[in-house]
Amino acid sequence: MSFVKTLATLAVGFAATKGVQKFQQMGGMAGMKQAMQSGGMMDQLGGMMSKMGVSGGAGGLQGLMGQLGGPASNAGAAGMAGLGGLMAAMGGAAAAGSGQVAGLFDALTGTTAATSTMEDNAKLMIRAMIMAARADGEIDAEEQANIMQHLGDVSEEERAFVQQQMAAPVDPYALAADAGEQMAAQVYATSVMAVRVDNVAEAQYLDTLAAALGLSPEARERIHAAMGLSGSA
Repeated sequence: MSFVKTLATLAVGFAATKGVQKFQQMGGMAGMKQAMQSGGMMDQLGGMMSKMGVSGGAGGLQGLMGQLGGPASNAGAAGMAGLGGLMAAMGGAAAAGSGQVAGLFDALTGTTAATSTMEDNAKLMIRAMIMAARADGEIDAEEQANIMQHLGDVSEEERAFVQQQMAAPVDPYALAADAGEQMAAQVYATSVMAVRVDNVAEAQYLDTLAAALGLSPEARERIHAAMGLSGSA
């Protein structure tokens, strides 16, 4: 596969393991929960991609869901919620001015091949997702095993990278240093996707990460608003 696709499968794995509700809150679109219940989630995600100028739209997303485990029309709530959370995070990054999003979306849906830069960016977002989810120490051994199982046919390199991040220290300063200004919004938005904003430890982690990334309160608010979390900054 690629680290870009691993990022997507990891989002699905977190949704299935840590609870779909967390990801439903991050829909980045009005009425995400209702859309999932009515079967309109795919159309909304496709529309979100089209609005951002991403090639493929719903068709590309159909293909991605097929790669992640069967026809999109039969995909479970976890798959939809995980992808919804990932799309919302990337939409939040775009709202904060990130210029990296469209290319990563194209690579995610198979419209274009992932470049080395896209792969590096995906690895940063994987680190961000895992580190944020570990901020309150709630990924136990069983949950880690379930998440790893959802990775499917990733390469040995990709699987080893995810396992390494599961055991790495929670260090938002190191993550911020590696992200730099260019990836700051995407790293933060991906982190927001993986936490519960009403969890004190996770909210404090986001505050620390945002400060380390140099994100202004206004930039954070734009990201939160795009992810359906206005007022959480």
